[in-house]
Amino acid sequence: MLFHVRIDVHIPPDVSSEARGKLVSEEKAYSQRLQRAGKWLYLWRIVGEYSSYSIFDVESNEELHQLLSELPLFPYMAINVTPLAPHPSRIEVVSE
Repeated sequence: MLFHVRIDVHIPPDVSSEARGKLVSEEKAYSQRLQRAGKWLYLWRIVGEYSSYSIFDVESNEELHQLLSELPLFPYMAINVTPLAPHPSRIEVVSE
């Protein structure tokens, strides 16, 4: 199942720079593990915002929820999830 995910990060200003740095480092490592595992297919930064667009390929809604809720920055995120389905006008470029 494919999902389009928008993530907006809002770290409170009272979080120390040390704690912030640790969270950001852990976030990067976790996201890269998911990318290597083929779960987090695409990751784009939204210019001018502390936000991203991503495409996830997971087995279920529950798996996506589990992966997102384990993000180290999850407590500071607003997340919007959109399920995706193939479009009938899509030209098949690669086999699925």
